[in-house]
Amino acid sequence: MGNTFFSRCQVFTHATAWERAAALFFAGGVIAVFLVASRLNPYDPATGEPLSVGTHTQLGLPPCNFLAMSGFPCPSCGMTTSFALLMRGDVVAGWRANGAGIFLAFLGWVALPWCLLAGLGGRLWWFFRLESGLLTGLLAGLAITLLRWMVVSGVIALGRLGEIK
Repeated sequence: MGNTFFSRCQVFTHATAWERAAALFFAGGVIAVFLVASRLNPYDPATGEPLSVGTHTQLGLPPCNFLAMSGFPCPSCGMTTSFALLMRGDVVAGWRANGAGIFLAFLGWVALPWCLLAGLGGRLWWFFRLESGLLTGLLAGLAITLLRWMVVSGVIALGRLGEIK
């Protein structure tokens, strides 16, 4: 009776001390990002409308030089705003600010309990190495960020071509 498919199927491996520490470090980073995002104001103080970029300036960071010099948003333009809007439940406005930010925040929400389980419980669920799980998430986030940037830049460029004619 005890020899079922699920009892013989190994869905986890034991984490090494290094993997446990790295998982807890990553979980701490995700928690810190979400805490900072929850403290930022992603709305225009004058109108109350959601911002699309610029929320990061509340952290003492300068405005985006790429946007100022080219008129095109950089791959991360609007990402801080997107996270801050998502922390307030404003998913649609967060998507408008930077859809890749919504995806990365989702990855963070999924990775957080996984990292806590790996770090505190010592088991790596579904991925047999910590590096493969984190690398998969990192590459997926990077791909989505660059794809969003290419689409937004292309739409802006096409709009400017229409103005020239």
